[in-house]
Amino acid sequence: MSDDRVDFASMLASRLCHDLLSPVGAFANGLELLADEKDPAMRERCFELLEQSARTSANKLKFFRLAFGSAGGFGELVPADEAKSAIQGIIGDRAIELNWMIGTDPLPKPAVKIILNLSLLLVDALVRGGRLDVGCEKQGADKDGGIEIALHVEAERIFLDADVERILAEGEGASPMTSRTAPAVLVQAVARQNEGTVMLARETPTSLLVGAVLRGRG
Repeated sequence: MSDDRVDFASMLASRLCHDLLSPVGAFANGLELLADEKDPAMRERCFELLEQSARTSANKLKFFRLAFGSAGGFGELVPADEAKSAIQGIIGDRAIELNWMIGTDPLPKPAVKIILNLSLLLVDALVRGGRLDVGCEKQGADKDGGIEIALHVEAERIFLDADVERILAEGEGASPMTSRTAPAVLVQAVARQNEGTVMLARETPTSLLVGAVLRGRG
């Protein structure tokens, strides 16, 4: 295995661990508090926090399984509702409105990986909330006509990391690979494997469009 592939796997693992550390740590802390707490009201509050931490951890694991993993059990197609649910899970209680513009037809795994990794990057960019639009459609009537993916965000401020933006706009070699930029590198890699291209356009300071076109079966 090449050094680049090892580094890439390491960065994705670092990103996954970073995102899981907070809810798993909160779960562990909640168990410690519960062991010492005698007041019924406080114990009930501990159980609520434990439930929230467990739900957040499960949502993140579900998301990363589809975004980074092989999504075993789904075959070559993933139900669209699974992708939508995964994105809703990482949004959680943040002030982000998800506008899902994809029908009920199942999606090819490469398209799902791109949609989820772009969503992860854009949700991170909406630190003050905003709207995330997600669309995906086949090109032409032929089953091998390719797939077009488009994600659009609107917000008062969009804090997309500069290195992430360069990688999405110019290619995976445009900026150093880190745990922060690894999802953008994965988007470019999946697009390249499917004879596709990735596009990014800043329409206004409060609006950003990013997407991909996958050739063939995508």
